[in-house]
Amino acid sequence: MMRVEAGGLTVRGIISDISLHAENEVVAIVGPNGSGKSTTLRCVYRALKPDAGAVLLDGTSVHKRPHLARDLAALSQESQVEFDFTVAEVVEMARLPHERDPERDRRVVAEALATVDATHLAGRSFLSLSGGERQRVLIARAIAQQPRVLVLDEPTNHLDIRHQLDVLSLARGLGVTVLTVLHDLNLAASYCDRLYVLDEGRLVACGTPREVLVPELIAKVFHVTAHVVAHPTTGVPQLLFDQEETP
Repeated sequence: MMRVEAGGLTVRGIISDISLHAENEVVAIVGPNGSGKSTTLRCVYRALKPDAGAVLLDGTSVHKRPHLARDLAALSQESQVEFDFTVAEVVEMARLPHERDPERDRRVVAEALATVDATHLAGRSFLSLSGGERQRVLIARAIAQQPRVLVLDEPTNHLDIRHQLDVLSLARGLGVTVLTVLHDLNLAASYCDRLYVLDEGRLVACGTPREVLVPELIAKVFHVTAHVVAHPTTGVPQLLFDQEETP
């Protein structure tokens, strides 16, 4: 397991004084469009250096870890593959931070593809895939990296409901620290241990889904009326929304 700590993250004009932590759990950052969710994640996986604050993995700054890819894998909204690699080759790229062992690498790649229901795509050109298929392959690549911290920015984008549930269930079952951005509050409530709520670049709430997903906060942050009900099977809070905005 690995502990992620972010303290006082500030990127001028986008986020201000964001602090969070996660350790061996699934933690989601939620909030309206433009609230700073992806910017916060970019600071965590070192794609962006904040103007103030720091991100630590087990007490060491991510900017002082020369082999960060051995510990942390990230699926960003900007993840792209521009060249015409096969799906298997794309996933195998995740093995580059590790000592090469061709037989083991092939096994890890095959297992990762099977995990996201993409074994049948292994020989296909990545560029020929649909958006949902590409997303599953990129998730497989992150899994094949075998990180101790997995950072996922909108991992359910382009996925049908079955694969949305599969991916988030998988994230819970990996036994690693997962930090994700999700737009769907009901998915966040169902699969995440804790939520951090951002609004206009600031942290406005944090806690368990039951503590955070209350009508008053939803109205204040998302400007809609929400009714909280218990899921009939799991009992976790789920939100029903009214179309009309709150005053």
